[in-house]
Amino acid sequence: MTTTSSLPLFYRQPRILQPGQHGGFSLARTPDYGHAAQAHAVPLLAAELPSACRHLPVVFTTDARPTPVAVLGLRTGHNAHVAADGQWRAGGYIPAYVRRYPFIFVEDEARNELTLCIDEAAKALLPGSDNPLFDAEGQPTAVTRSALAFCRDYQAHHLLTREFCDALADAGLLMEQRANITLHDGQRMSLDGFQVVDEAKFKALSKTRFLQWRTKGWLPLVYAHLLSIGNWAALVDQPDA
Repeated sequence: MTTTSSLPLFYRQPRILQPGQHGGFSLARTPDYGHAAQAHAVPLLAAELPSACRHLPVVFTTDARPTPVAVLGLRTGHNAHVAADGQWRAGGYIPAYVRRYPFIFVEDEARNELTLCIDEAAKALLPGSDNPLFDAEGQPTAVTRSALAFCRDYQAHHLLTREFCDALADAGLLMEQRANITLHDGQRMSLDGFQVVDEAKFKALSKTRFLQWRTKGWLPLVYAHLLSIGNWAALVDQPDA
């Protein structure tokens, strides 16, 4: 079943994963991140901020309901972290949104449930039984069970991320900002269309709200975001930035 609305980033032909249709297929054993090669930014889960902040700028979208994103490149359509062979550059943090592909949960609004799907257009989906999705009896293999567990965990953290971002917006802490960057050849770039936490307003949070956020574990997430802003320079140092 293909969704009728606009598809999520990366996904072109998501279908419900089922033995009758995918019993003769396997998942490639070697990770290939070519599907993210043209993504200059991808969504992040709040729980990823402490890890991502050491490698990537983390900002927030300007949507009515903002969400954190990892900036992966300075130019639209270019991910500076994916090499020509589809491998992620050594030592870099790979966002969960990228690692989840080609699997994804699709919501069945009528039944109020989530169904595991796979992008049939993914290069990682291969005919054969080298690393099968289902066994001879049509039961999910460890590959599919692992994907299901990953997507369940992702969905749970997605809901927690939404709560965190809603709290930032409700507190009026997000402000639009522009990043002015100078490349090694002297060319100057100006990036906008994103938000960051207003540090002064964050420091001025009421004691009651501050303690609430500490209890929820949100304070380290804000600090991680603020620390990540220093990573714009690291993007300039990436090959073909």
